[in-house]
Amino acid sequence: TDRHKMVDDTPYGGGAGMVMKAEPILRAVASVHADAQSNGEDIRVVFPTPQGRRLTQPYVQELAGESRRIVILCGHYEGVDERVRLALTPEEVSLGDYVLTGGELPALVLIDAAARLVPGVLGDPQSVVEESFSESMLEYPQYTKPAEIDGIGVPEVLLSGHHEAIRLWRRKQALRSTYLRRPDLLRDRLLTGEDRRLLDELMSEGVVAAPISCREEG
Repeated sequence: TDRHKMVDDTPYGGGAGMVMKAEPILRAVASVHADAQSNGEDIRVVFPTPQGRRLTQPYVQELAGESRRIVILCGHYEGVDERVRLALTPEEVSLGDYVLTGGELPALVLIDAAARLVPGVLGDPQSVVEESFSESMLEYPQYTKPAEIDGIGVPEVLLSGHHEAIRLWRRKQALRSTYLRRPDLLRDRLLTGEDRRLLDELMSEGVVAAPISCREEG
Protein backbone atom coordinates (compact mmCIF):
# COMPACT_ATOMS: atom_id res chain seq x y z
CA THR A 1 0.00 0.00 0.00
CA ASP A 2 0.97 3.67 -0.08
CA ARG A 3 1.41 5.76 3.06
CA HIS A 4 -2.38 6.12 3.29
CA LYS A 5 -2.82 2.31 3.17
CA MET A 6 -4.43 2.57 -0.26
CA VAL A 7 -3.88 0.20 -3.19
CA ASP A 8 -6.22 1.94 -5.64
CA ASP A 9 -7.25 5.44 -6.70
CA THR A 10 -9.45 7.29 -9.17
CA PRO A 11 -8.36 7.27 -12.82
CA TYR A 12 -6.68 10.29 -14.40
CA GLY A 13 -8.99 11.76 -17.03
CA GLY A 14 -12.08 10.71 -15.12
CA GLY A 15 -14.30 7.70 -15.49
CA ALA A 16 -16.06 5.11 -13.39
CA GLY A 17 -14.38 2.79 -10.93
CA MET A 18 -10.96 2.65 -9.35
CA VAL A 19 -7.55 1.78 -10.75
CA MET A 20 -4.98 -0.30 -8.90
CA LYS A 21 -1.91 1.77 -8.08
CA ALA A 22 1.46 0.88 -9.56
CA GLU A 23 3.67 1.40 -6.51
CA PRO A 24 2.27 -1.36 -4.25
CA ILE A 25 2.44 -3.89 -7.10
CA LEU A 26 5.95 -2.90 -8.13
CA ARG A 27 7.18 -3.06 -4.55
CA ALA A 28 5.59 -6.48 -4.03
CA VAL A 29 7.17 -7.89 -7.18
CA ALA A 30 10.52 -6.31 -6.30
CA SER A 31 10.37 -8.00 -2.89
CA VAL A 32 9.70 -11.41 -4.45
CA HIS A 33 12.46 -10.83 -6.99
CA ALA A 34 14.98 -9.90 -4.29
CA ASP A 35 14.10 -12.99 -2.27
CA ALA A 36 14.46 -15.17 -5.36
CA GLN A 37 17.84 -13.68 -6.22
CA SER A 38 19.09 -14.25 -2.68
CA ASN A 39 18.50 -17.96 -3.33
CA GLY A 40 20.07 -17.92 -6.78
CA GLU A 41 16.70 -17.92 -8.53
CA ASP A 42 14.78 -15.65 -10.86
CA ILE A 43 11.11 -14.84 -11.41
CA ARG A 44 8.65 -15.02 -14.28
CA VAL A 45 5.75 -12.55 -14.15
CA VAL A 46 2.37 -13.53 -15.61
CA PHE A 47 -0.56 -11.12 -15.86
CA PRO A 48 -4.08 -12.49 -16.59
CA THR A 49 -5.80 -9.91 -18.81
CA PRO A 50 -8.31 -9.91 -21.71
CA GLN A 51 -5.57 -8.30 -23.82
CA GLY A 52 -3.24 -11.27 -23.47
CA ARG A 53 -2.54 -14.35 -25.54
CA ARG A 54 -5.11 -17.13 -25.27
CA LEU A 55 -4.32 -19.67 -22.57
CA THR A 56 -3.46 -23.02 -24.15
CA GLN A 57 -2.27 -26.41 -22.96
CA PRO A 58 1.24 -25.95 -24.44
CA TYR A 59 1.61 -22.72 -22.45
CA VAL A 60 0.41 -24.47 -19.29
CA GLN A 61 2.94 -27.25 -19.90
CA GLU A 62 5.63 -24.61 -20.24
CA LEU A 63 4.67 -23.10 -16.88
CA ALA A 64 4.63 -26.54 -15.24
CA GLY A 65 8.23 -27.09 -16.28
CA GLU A 66 9.40 -23.62 -15.27
CA SER A 67 12.37 -23.48 -12.90
CA ARG A 68 11.87 -19.81 -12.05
CA ARG A 69 9.38 -18.58 -9.46
CA ILE A 70 6.12 -17.64 -11.13
CA VAL A 71 4.50 -14.39 -10.01
CA ILE A 72 0.86 -13.94 -11.06
CA LEU A 73 -0.47 -10.38 -10.98
CA CYS A 74 -4.19 -10.17 -10.20
CA GLY A 75 -5.90 -7.06 -11.50
CA HIS A 76 -9.10 -5.71 -10.01
CA TYR A 77 -11.63 -2.89 -10.36
CA GLU A 78 -11.14 -0.93 -13.59
CA GLY A 79 -7.68 -2.34 -14.12
CA VAL A 80 -4.05 -1.73 -13.23
CA ASP A 81 -1.97 1.41 -13.74
CA GLU A 82 -0.35 1.03 -17.17
CA ARG A 83 3.06 1.71 -15.66
CA VAL A 84 2.99 -1.78 -14.15
CA ARG A 85 3.03 -3.19 -17.69
CA LEU A 86 5.72 -0.76 -18.79
CA ALA A 87 7.96 -1.50 -15.80
CA LEU A 88 7.55 -5.28 -15.60
CA THR A 89 6.64 -6.27 -19.19
CA PRO A 90 4.76 -9.31 -17.86
CA GLU A 91 3.48 -12.17 -19.99
CA GLU A 92 -0.18 -11.36 -20.58
CA VAL A 93 -2.57 -14.31 -20.73
CA SER A 94 -6.32 -14.39 -21.44
CA LEU A 95 -8.79 -17.12 -20.48
CA GLY A 96 -11.31 -15.93 -23.06
CA ASP A 97 -13.36 -13.07 -24.42
CA TYR A 98 -15.24 -12.16 -21.27
CA VAL A 99 -14.77 -9.96 -18.22
CA LEU A 100 -14.33 -11.05 -14.59
CA THR A 101 -14.32 -8.98 -11.42
CA GLY A 102 -10.64 -9.61 -10.84
CA GLY A 103 -7.64 -11.70 -11.75
CA GLU A 104 -7.96 -14.10 -8.83
CA LEU A 105 -10.01 -16.73 -10.68
CA PRO A 106 -7.77 -16.72 -13.78
CA ALA A 107 -4.78 -17.06 -11.42
CA LEU A 108 -6.38 -20.12 -9.82
CA VAL A 109 -7.02 -21.61 -13.25
CA LEU A 110 -3.37 -21.11 -14.18
CA ILE A 111 -2.18 -22.65 -10.92
CA ASP A 112 -4.50 -25.66 -11.16
CA ALA A 113 -3.77 -26.32 -14.83
CA ALA A 114 0.00 -26.16 -14.31
CA ALA A 115 0.24 -27.85 -10.91
CA ARG A 116 -1.56 -30.99 -12.05
CA LEU A 117 1.20 -31.53 -14.63
CA VAL A 118 3.90 -31.57 -11.97
CA PRO A 119 4.99 -35.17 -11.27
CA GLY A 120 3.42 -36.53 -8.08
CA VAL A 121 0.44 -34.16 -7.98
CA LEU A 122 -2.00 -36.58 -9.65
CA GLY A 123 -2.37 -40.13 -8.41
CA ASP A 124 -2.25 -41.61 -11.92
CA PRO A 125 0.25 -39.91 -14.28
CA GLN A 126 -1.48 -41.54 -17.27
CA SER A 127 -4.50 -39.31 -16.61
CA VAL A 128 -2.52 -36.31 -17.82
CA VAL A 129 -1.48 -38.06 -21.03
CA GLU A 130 -5.00 -39.11 -22.02
CA GLU A 131 -6.91 -35.93 -21.27
CA SER A 132 -8.34 -33.39 -23.70
CA PHE A 133 -5.76 -30.96 -25.16
CA SER A 134 -2.82 -33.01 -23.86
CA GLU A 135 -2.05 -33.76 -27.52
CA SER A 136 -4.19 -31.09 -29.20
CA MET A 137 -7.30 -33.28 -29.36
CA LEU A 138 -10.48 -33.62 -27.35
CA GLU A 139 -10.86 -36.68 -25.16
CA TYR A 140 -12.89 -39.77 -26.03
CA PRO A 141 -16.20 -40.46 -24.14
CA GLN A 142 -15.92 -42.08 -20.71
CA TYR A 143 -18.32 -44.63 -19.16
CA THR A 144 -18.61 -46.34 -15.78
CA LYS A 145 -21.01 -48.76 -14.06
CA PRO A 146 -23.81 -49.70 -14.50
CA ALA A 147 -23.61 -51.00 -18.06
CA GLU A 148 -27.07 -49.60 -18.89
CA ILE A 149 -29.06 -46.57 -17.70
CA ASP A 150 -32.59 -45.88 -18.98
CA GLY A 151 -31.97 -48.06 -22.01
CA ILE A 152 -28.68 -46.36 -22.88
CA GLY A 153 -25.86 -48.87 -22.83
CA VAL A 154 -22.10 -48.74 -22.82
CA PRO A 155 -20.52 -49.37 -26.25
CA GLU A 156 -19.90 -53.11 -26.59
CA VAL A 157 -16.25 -52.67 -27.46
CA LEU A 158 -15.55 -51.27 -23.99
CA LEU A 159 -16.94 -54.46 -22.45
CA SER A 160 -15.02 -56.75 -24.77
CA GLY A 161 -11.69 -56.80 -22.94
CA HIS A 162 -9.95 -56.44 -26.31
CA HIS A 163 -7.33 -53.80 -25.53
CA GLU A 164 -6.34 -52.97 -29.10
CA ALA A 165 -9.98 -52.66 -30.20
CA ILE A 166 -10.65 -50.39 -27.22
CA ARG A 167 -7.62 -48.25 -28.05
CA LEU A 168 -8.73 -47.82 -31.66
CA TRP A 169 -12.32 -47.05 -30.63
CA ARG A 170 -11.11 -44.38 -28.20
CA ARG A 171 -8.81 -42.85 -30.80
CA LYS A 172 -11.61 -42.81 -33.36
CA GLN A 173 -14.03 -41.19 -30.91
CA ALA A 174 -11.43 -38.57 -29.97
CA LEU A 175 -10.96 -37.73 -33.65
CA ARG A 176 -14.74 -37.62 -34.16
CA SER A 177 -15.30 -35.28 -31.22
CA THR A 178 -12.42 -33.02 -32.23
CA TYR A 179 -13.55 -32.88 -35.87
CA LEU A 180 -17.13 -31.97 -34.94
CA ARG A 181 -16.43 -29.57 -32.06
CA ARG A 182 -12.92 -28.18 -32.48
CA PRO A 183 -11.72 -28.76 -36.06
CA ASP A 184 -9.11 -26.04 -35.58
CA LEU A 185 -7.22 -28.40 -33.28
CA LEU A 186 -6.91 -30.98 -36.04
CA ARG A 187 -5.51 -28.41 -38.45
CA ASP A 188 -2.73 -27.67 -35.99
CA ARG A 189 -1.66 -31.24 -35.27
CA LEU A 190 0.39 -33.83 -37.11
CA LEU A 191 -1.84 -36.77 -38.06
CA THR A 192 -0.52 -40.33 -38.22
CA GLY A 193 -1.47 -42.79 -40.92
CA GLU A 194 -3.73 -44.47 -38.38
CA ASP A 195 -5.49 -41.17 -37.68
CA ARG A 196 -6.09 -40.69 -41.40
CA ARG A 197 -7.55 -44.20 -41.73
CA LEU A 198 -9.88 -43.60 -38.79
CA LEU A 199 -11.00 -40.27 -40.27
CA ASP A 200 -11.69 -42.05 -43.57
CA GLU A 201 -13.85 -44.55 -41.66
CA LEU A 202 -15.78 -41.69 -40.06
CA MET A 203 -16.35 -40.18 -43.50
CA SER A 204 -17.59 -43.49 -44.94
CA GLU A 205 -19.97 -43.80 -41.98
CA GLY A 206 -21.31 -40.31 -42.67
CA VAL A 207 -20.20 -39.03 -39.27
CA VAL A 208 -17.93 -36.36 -40.74
CA ALA A 209 -18.78 -34.63 -43.98
CA ALA A 210 -15.47 -33.87 -45.66
CA PRO A 211 -11.75 -34.26 -45.15
CA ILE A 212 -10.01 -31.58 -43.17
CA SER A 213 -6.71 -29.99 -44.12
CA CYS A 214 -4.16 -31.42 -41.67
CA ARG A 215 -0.45 -32.05 -41.59
CA GLU A 216 0.62 -35.68 -41.97
CA GLU A 217 3.62 -37.65 -40.78
CA GLY A 218 6.30 -38.60 -43.26
